[in-house]
Amino acid sequence: MKWTCPACGRTFERQGQSHYCGKPQTVDEYIAAQEESVRPRLSEIRAILKEALPDAEECISWSMPTYRKGKNLIHFAASKKHLGLYPGGEATAVFADELAGFDVSKGTIRLPYDRELPAELIGRVAKWCRETYGR
Repeated sequence: MKWTCPACGRTFERQGQSHYCGKPQTVDEYIAAQEESVRPRLSEIRAILKEALPDAEECISWSMPTYRKGKNLIHFAASKKHLGLYPGGEATAVFADELAGFDVSKGTIRLPYDRELPAELIGRVAKWCRETYGR
């Protein structure tokens, strides 16, 4: 049975489906709109990316937290069972061996909530994106 959110009027396949009512304007708004249990993980990946990309602009693009320098470098987002990290298809190919233990598809790295974030690897992927895309 379809369900319509009373706040935003959008219709979904599942009753009470999690979604955004409106679009977040800042990364702080994005994180605050997520379930409380997910917020620490989002803050953790945010800190990793800020450290790896200190000269990148933090913004919202495609309704996701994004780091950009001239153009989008990398995005991240909360999903029901994982954090999605979106460095692009070329990055997932370059780091394929190191990402072997994760669910990866072209341009997407799924980081399960029940595993520690691979901070060092995320930082290297982000720096690679800056060097490759941020010229």
